[in-house]
Amino acid sequence: MATKRKPIHTQMGAPPRPNMNFRPGINDTTARAEAKGTRPTATPTTVKEVLTMMVLHVCKKIIFFDTNLKVPLYLGSLFIVSLIGDFLPYPKTYLAKADNLFNVYFVKMGWAWTLLFSLPFLAMTSITVCCGDHQRLVRNHLPRLGIATGFWFVWTKFFNVIESSYGRCSIRGFDSKSGCLKAGHLWNGFDISGHAFILMYSSLVLMEEARSIIGWETIKEHLRNEEHNRTKQDRMQTTNPLKGLKDDDLKALKYFYNRFTPTIRLLFVGMTMLQLLWDIMLVGTMLYYHRMVEKVLSGIIAVLTWFFTYRAWYPAASLLPDPVGKGMFNYQSVTKPAEIGLRRRTSLLQPNASQTQDIPKFMGMPLYATKQQQQQNVNASATGLGSPMDAGASIPSSSFVSSTNTARLGAAFGGGSNFDINNPIFSRFQQSAQRSKFD
Repeated sequence: MATKRKPIHTQMGAPPRPNMNFRPGINDTTARAEAKGTRPTATPTTVKEVLTMMVLHVCKKIIFFDTNLKVPLYLGSLFIVSLIGDFLPYPKTYLAKADNLFNVYFVKMGWAWTLLFSLPFLAMTSITVCCGDHQRLVRNHLPRLGIATGFWFVWTKFFNVIESSYGRCSIRGFDSKSGCLKAGHLWNGFDISGHAFILMYSSLVLMEEARSIIGWETIKEHLRNEEHNRTKQDRMQTTNPLKGLKDDDLKALKYFYNRFTPTIRLLFVGMTMLQLLWDIMLVGTMLYYHRMVEKVLSGIIAVLTWFFTYRAWYPAASLLPDPVGKGMFNYQSVTKPAEIGLRRRTSLLQPNASQTQDIPKFMGMPLYATKQQQQQNVNASATGLGSPMDAGASIPSSSFVSSTNTARLGAAFGGGSNFDINNPIFSRFQQSAQRSKFD
């Protein structure tokens, strides 16, 4: 059974020490307060929040598929699947019907569905990172979807013009597409697939606009730390991205973040589901509609339009609108840890390192020779000198090899007991023994 330790030595006339192993006279509450850290801690996480984070994590994995693989996959599938379908028709399914539910209510109104989810998502995320600055929202962020809508309108109209201008009716006597179709005939023209364009372009736009949610959860932590720093007037914390905000901007950020975050998460899940639907409908278009050339050409136009706007235009610092996620602070910066590689010891890389650093020793003897000693050994071996430590002195062989060992070496080298120690073979052995002693 454990007992309290008692002092061994006591001074004469000194009051007896208390028999306890803790500091007396200190309140337990005070001690706990002193042991606490100075940084604020996060609030406890509920089961609902854990499930929400799991759903958001899965949605991020789906919608943020690597574009370096997604774009070639789109174009390659358009080419291969469509080329096979031109020669070997695929079995008919529900998606082969032109009046199927998804085609009538979703694909034909595809851009409207895209704006329905992406526009409020863009507005809420942008007004939050802009700290309530409506002018910055209208000038720097909303034009992105306006430009995308303009490209969608121009390209779809251009496709219709190409089909109407370079086609003919199945029955002579009709020079226009509308008259031919009203008469119940077929119009044969180069019909660039508007479905393939809108499905691919909408998927890429949804993917780019959804990038605002990357790092969104860290804003809550930044707000908590910055409020603590300003309350305690702590100027030492310089890594918080909210440090440069004014008090009014910080209050606006907290208000909009707490108000819009649940809706932003819900819209993000909806954008992910819509992007999955566009991919499924794109597969149906590959299988059953249009020719291979018409689909591949529309896909190339969609990819080039996306690349020109979101990868070349918007990231330019001197042009408006701003890229996705840019506001009055940067919450998406990721600091990568410094890479630490393996390298040799400094003493082996630098010639004069032995003068500044001590060589490791074991029982008083160095573990390895310095560069200078190694060079002396080489010089001694080249000149035939006996000792590597003193090139001008000759150390008797008896200091390293006894007379008995000399006889044994003589027998080993074929010289008998009268072995000549000046033999070149013995000289090399002697030098080796000397190096082993001094190194």
